[in-house]
Amino acid sequence: MKHELVKSILNRDKLALSRAISTVENRLAGYGEMLDILYPHGGRAYRIGITGPPGAGKSTLVDQITSRILNLGKKVGIIAVDPTSPFSGGALLGDRVRMGGLAGREGVFIRSMATRGSLGGLAVATKDVSVLLDAFGMDYIMMETIGVGQIELDIADACDTTVVVLVPESGDSIQAMKAGLMEIADVIAVNKADRQGATQLSQELQFTFQLRKRQSDWCYPILLTEAVSGRGADELWQAICSHRDYLERSGDFEVHRRRQIKSRVKELLEARIRSHLEKELHLDDLLDGKADKVFKREMSPSQAADEIFKHIREYGA
Repeated sequence: MKHELVKSILNRDKLALSRAISTVENRLAGYGEMLDILYPHGGRAYRIGITGPPGAGKSTLVDQITSRILNLGKKVGIIAVDPTSPFSGGALLGDRVRMGGLAGREGVFIRSMATRGSLGGLAVATKDVSVLLDAFGMDYIMMETIGVGQIELDIADACDTTVVVLVPESGDSIQAMKAGLMEIADVIAVNKADRQGATQLSQELQFTFQLRKRQSDWCYPILLTEAVSGRGADELWQAICSHRDYLERSGDFEVHRRRQIKSRVKELLEARIRSHLEKELHLDDLLDGKADKVFKREMSPSQAADEIFKHIREYGA
């Protein structure tokens, strides 16, 4: 089945793409080989991440940006990460509902994905799904995080340009700084700019970014937007294009991509090592025994870790 899917994806069959994404999401047999075969066919798509607190208007901004990309005759794949349904385990599809106006347009593919326990703001399979969309021939891949607030930093490892969306109320500037969102932002959109406090938030962010500007040639845009009306959407799209131009002109694009690849390989390697150890060394049983000793104060957590590591080294020898 995987070879048929590969052929159909390369022939731009959207139904096959949907089936392939489900195969990857559910980790069905052959999904890894399918990704391996498709990987050399990608590398052209530009990846844009949209992140920020819940209710900031991220989905509506994705809709606005995507419309502008489609108007240029380009193809867009959208990965909208939604909360996991407590009943089915799947995505609640809220983002797809909010982007319903795009569904019928040629050149766009929207997929809602459940977090399924991931704490980084993206679904576990997001990076793998981006490989499928890239091989399918998408010019742009947009990833919208779930909007969990203070832990969605995975987006910087998955995208080329990261847009952080904030709103005037709820002390978003302070929360964003606490969360480290400002460390991953390439472009900042203060959405719902018709509300009181938008200008003040923008000024606070300008001050915050003075230090970052000294460490980079990139001048971080802080834009006022109203996603529902479309105000500021043109400027936001232009800022994303400008950041892409900056990355390619400065040589940072290749550096950034290589760093992401190294991080991804390391991530997959760690997962394989962990799985191997758990299977071959019965790691859970070993942990239970050491945890019991730590609970009884017969050893410290550090000593327990040292003994387990010694056991692993002896196994490897």
